[in-house]
Amino acid sequence: MTPTPPLPALPPQVDQTALSNFAALRGQLRVSFTPRCNIACWFCHNEGDVPPPLSRTDRSQQPRERSLDADAYLTLISSLMDVGLKRVYFTGGEPLTSPLARPVLEQLPARAADESYTLITNGTRVRHNRAWLAHTPLDKVKVSLHYFSDETLRAIAGTRLGIASVLEGIDVARDTFERVELNTLLQRENAHEVRAIVDYALQRRLPVQFIELVGTDFNAGRQTSALPADDIISYLRTLTSDEHTEIAGVGQGRRVFRVDGIEIDVIHRDLGRHQVGQCGTCSLRTQCVEGFWALRVDHAGGLQPCLLREDLRLDLLPYLNAPQRLTAAVAAHTTAFTEGTL
Repeated sequence: MTPTPPLPALPPQVDQTALSNFAALRGQLRVSFTPRCNIACWFCHNEGDVPPPLSRTDRSQQPRERSLDADAYLTLISSLMDVGLKRVYFTGGEPLTSPLARPVLEQLPARAADESYTLITNGTRVRHNRAWLAHTPLDKVKVSLHYFSDETLRAIAGTRLGIASVLEGIDVARDTFERVELNTLLQRENAHEVRAIVDYALQRRLPVQFIELVGTDFNAGRQTSALPADDIISYLRTLTSDEHTEIAGVGQGRRVFRVDGIEIDVIHRDLGRHQVGQCGTCSLRTQCVEGFWALRVDHAGGLQPCLLREDLRLDLLPYLNAPQRLTAAVAAHTTAFTEGTL
């Protein structure tokens, strides 16, 4: 029998303050089930892994191999929620392409009143998975709607699927879950459809978020496609005078509009970001749009506090059989990142 390797050393006293503060500021725990997707949006950052459009065009570049099973995911999620992370988002790739989505989502630990579970999906597989999704404790489904026609869907996502499959997924989600939201990345490819997306969201009374592009190495070749939020902000001001800004908490600030009771917010880089000690000397700071707003767990068992810095990734695999050590390792990593000593 191969002996179990010793766990990595941790400080004798692990300070939980930085992790607790991050959670109190509404920091997210983003859990990626898979880097694979049934479409291939050109801008995909894939939570820091090799995105589908790149692996499709260059077979030599592939995402990490999966190391976590359903039990490991549930251990990670429950352990990190126990130490205060309250907002858990399930992502991919497309999470509903993963065989682990169902066993994990169906067995999620009971949550407190101030905790939440959100599924982020492209919508195309919601109908197929509706029967079991309806019995999960998900609070919210967030559907990416970056297109509003077959032509734009094809241009952005490189797929033969039609927009009807996305819109059907949204309708099924509305019939299944109490809260459904939309998000749209602002880009030249969909600029002509943004107002139609606003109209669609208002007609169906769905909150929608418009997002400026997060630049990464993976999408650097199409940076000219990125659009600022100025046009959508100007348009929303013609629809309502109910506007305020939110810059508290983590991540980018956002402009929040309320139109006929429906919230429409715009992630706007001009409103600042939550940057911490590690950001002070980071060579990528000028590229950083979002700051520190999420701890990202990937399917290979890593945790990243920053989308742009894979070298700051923490390997959680050695701690899966020792939950207290796992949370201590995450707390120590968060503290070091916050203090700039990683």
